[in-house]
Amino acid sequence: MNSISEVGGGVYRVDTGYHRPLFDAAYLIVEDGAAAFVDCGANHSVPRLMEALEKHGLQPPDVKWLMLTHIHLDHAGGAGRLLVECPEAQLLVHPRGVRHMSDPSRLEAGVRAVYGDAAYDELYGSLLPVNADRITAAEDGLSVDLNGREIQVMDTPGHARHHVCFLDETSASVFTGDTMGVAYPELTVDNEPFVFPPSSPVDFDAEAWHGSVEKLGHSGMKNFCLTHYGCVANTQRLVAAMHRRIDDFNALALKTPPESLKPKLAEYLLDEVKKHGCRLPDEEILSILALDIDLCAQGLIVWRDRLHPNH
Repeated sequence: MNSISEVGGGVYRVDTGYHRPLFDAAYLIVEDGAAAFVDCGANHSVPRLMEALEKHGLQPPDVKWLMLTHIHLDHAGGAGRLLVECPEAQLLVHPRGVRHMSDPSRLEAGVRAVYGDAAYDELYGSLLPVNADRITAAEDGLSVDLNGREIQVMDTPGHARHHVCFLDETSASVFTGDTMGVAYPELTVDNEPFVFPPSSPVDFDAEAWHGSVEKLGHSGMKNFCLTHYGCVANTQRLVAAMHRRIDDFNALALKTPPESLKPKLAEYLLDEVKKHGCRLPDEEILSILALDIDLCAQGLIVWRDRLHPNH
């Protein structure tokens, strides 16, 4: 499968190879010989990003920015290694993420505790630190320059408190990370994506997420470039679906005992996908959503226990 595809306006999607095909994307932005990546996958994804540069006649020193939507490792695990390969690149990350990029030891330890050492090593490998002088804090409203092309930061909490999106007027696209949800190509029906909020641990915040979705919907950008997976049109229907499913996740978490939440979430998503018109067998749909169901249930339980300890 070709892991590199053109989006338009000097933007290219790169399948990072994380977890499975068509699951995790990084984006390459090219402007007159200068390049930027938005998100980067894990350490093992870096060769694919280097291949994307080579395919477009670029060298590693041509990369000027690595822009991270947030520091979850499917988006940021390869950042340290990529910056070793790209000596001129500056890392752009939410202020809350700066210290974790310069010293990723706590970040790595936390993820190892969840996955165990063997699974962690297979998925991610050791995280490399980034020198502090190569990190720029992605403050809300900040504009950065890529050879005359302006890319603007938008603060978008909800999935994570340290989440930002990047607006690129040249391509009329906003790189949304996880804020505008997850939409796997296999579940798209008649060019209409099936989108839902990835409520993975530990920062799920329904109220903040609603605000971020609303901002993105009114951003004036025509396309949402999702990390999971690919670019979709900015439509009222998509925005409305995100709002509704954030509320549905919220309600499900409040009314369901923790031990039953994962199967209830699986039942809910399977039903929603089928209502969307997807005709894949149930087992295939659940296989596509398996990792998300697990992580979303964990995140909703953490959220409920934090805000409603006696519920």
